[in-house]
Amino acid sequence: MNAPKTLRPIEILMVEDNPGDVRLTREALKGGKVWNEIHVVADGVAALDFLHHRAPYEEAIRPDLVLLDLNLPKKDGREVLAAMKADESLKTIPVVILTTSQAEEDVIRAYNLHANCYVTKPVDFEQFTRIVQAIEQFWLTVVTLPPRS
Repeated sequence: MNAPKTLRPIEILMVEDNPGDVRLTREALKGGKVWNEIHVVADGVAALDFLHHRAPYEEAIRPDLVLLDLNLPKKDGREVLAAMKADESLKTIPVVILTTSQAEEDVIRAYNLHANCYVTKPVDFEQFTRIVQAIEQFWLTVVTLPPRS
């Protein structure tokens, strides 16, 4: 289990422009078993600024996991994913695509860009909560995450 081994919070970067989905995700993770810190940015440009420690994110901690929506303003999630996986310093960060898109072309493109998994957001609150808790269970307690260095 990651939490006992690390004795530090799991840092999650959520790239999401829908405040309702951010709130639901925070609530679903709040009751979880893993100590986590959720950092939220609302567009793809801010996500890359966060990951590269550019203003105003100079003090940002490297995330252990990225929850990435595809349909974002300024720079979409596909562009963010491509940039992350092309960057030697970022490519080992697991990226979970968490989006409303069920389009086969989006699924294929995300995996071609080396997304670690693709999850379609359900509309129903209870199902959304279960999905986020399943992501937490798998990615934060089962999987060994790469070191932040």
